[in-house]
Amino acid sequence: MADFRKTGDALSIATEAASLRWLAEADGAAVAELTEVNAEAGYLTTAHIETAAPSPADAYAFGEALARTHAAGAPHLGAPPPGIGNHARYANVDIAMPGPGLSWGEFYAEYRMAPYVKDAADSGAISPAGVRTIEAAMVRIAAGEHDSALPGLCREPAARTHGDLWGGNVMWRPDAILIDPVAHGAHAETDLGALHLFGSRHLDDTIAGYQSVSPLDAGWRERIGLHQLHMLLVHAVLFGGSYGPQTVSVAASYA
Repeated sequence: MADFRKTGDALSIATEAASLRWLAEADGAAVAELTEVNAEAGYLTTAHIETAAPSPADAYAFGEALARTHAAGAPHLGAPPPGIGNHARYANVDIAMPGPGLSWGEFYAEYRMAPYVKDAADSGAISPAGVRTIEAAMVRIAAGEHDSALPGLCREPAARTHGDLWGGNVMWRPDAILIDPVAHGAHAETDLGALHLFGSRHLDDTIAGYQSVSPLDAGWRERIGLHQLHMLLVHAVLFGGSYGPQTVSVAASYA
């Protein structure tokens, strides 16, 4: 079978290639194998993945492996993969990632939410009243009111996260293999929140496997929506429709 070819702008391709390498170094969850990268020409290729349906045991093993990926850590919240400087590109937005020293709430509100709130408002995807609700949530998030400890296997200041871990970016052969990352230092629960947003095969088993090696901080279920706000905002910007009201509804729970 032919390798899979992906095209994009130079920064997006460089970000993804560096992300795949960085996640592979974690010795945790498997990632797609890079076979060629040419960021200047705007493409990369990865080895073909022959897919098969996973079992609950496969999903459990994925949870264990993902916990090890997160535990590999990052220098600070927002740290990008080595080799791409302090900029990353995600969902058509070029974001300057922060240096060390921010709390999780400060990082999440300023760098993962704020850039997309403006775009969603400008496009009309989120109403002025909705923006006020989201901004009220961001104030509380930035103040640290919703901060929580990293899972047990992780060490501060940050987990090594995939960064876009919705269910479609987990392929099964039948063991799990990750594709399309925008990896960076973040809270591990943000990857788990993304898995819950659109669903993942045998997700309860994945969470059980994760917790078997790296227990989540108390109250993690109540924070699932919190850790979905970034991805919901991105979808509101890209697709509009019901994603705007959904984002506002979730944000209201934390405002």
